[in-house]
Amino acid sequence: MSTERKLTFHTTDLREDEMYKLLTGSVIPRPIAWVSSKSKDGILNLAPFSFFTVASRNPPTLLISIGPGVNERMGSIKDTLTNIREVKKYIINMVPESLGEAMYRSSANVEPEKNEFELAGVTVQNGKLLNVPAVLEAPISIELKLDQIIPVGVDHLVLGKVECVQIDEAFYAGNYKIATDKWKPLASLAGDFAGLTPSFAYE
Repeated sequence: MSTERKLTFHTTDLREDEMYKLLTGSVIPRPIAWVSSKSKDGILNLAPFSFFTVASRNPPTLLISIGPGVNERMGSIKDTLTNIREVKKYIINMVPESLGEAMYRSSANVEPEKNEFELAGVTVQNGKLLNVPAVLEAPISIELKLDQIIPVGVDHLVLGKVECVQIDEAFYAGNYKIATDKWKPLASLAGDFAGLTPSFAYE
C-alpha cells in the first residue's frame, strides 16, 4: 500500500471527541464488561463498559476503564466507579448476542437510585462467593475484589482480582475451556455491535 494513501492525524490538532472516534473505530472488536455492583446502601447497579481486557494471568486480574458521565450526567462520577471504590467488590458479566438489547437498555443515563437490573429486564442472582449481584441470564459471571484504581487522564483504570468464575454448564467445553461458538459473545464496535464470524486457526 502506498504511503500516499494514508491519512495522518496528530493528537494536538484534534478535539477529544475526534480522537475518541478514531480510537474506538480502530481498536475493535472489543468485549463488553457488563458490570454489576451495589452501593454501600445496597442499591443495585448494572452498566456496560467496552474498555475491558485481561490485565494479568497471575494473579488473575481484569481491567476496565471507566470514564466520566456523559450527556445528562456530563462530567459526573459514574455509579459503578463509586460503588467499586466504596464496596470493593463487583461482578463482570459477559454479554452474548441474545442479551444485547438488555445490555443496551442498562447503559441509559439514569439517576443513582434507579435499578438497572429492572431497566434491562434481567434477573438478579447473588454471587457465589461475594455478596454482590450477578446477571442470572449471563453465560459467564466473574466475581472480583478491587485491587487498585489508577487515574489516567479523565478516566480510571479499575484492576480487580478474580475470586470466582460462574459458567453456565451449556457453554463449558471441559478442561477449563469455554465453548465460545455456543454462547456467541457480543462485540462493541464504533457505536455499533457485532457477533463473531466463524473462528479459524493458523497452521
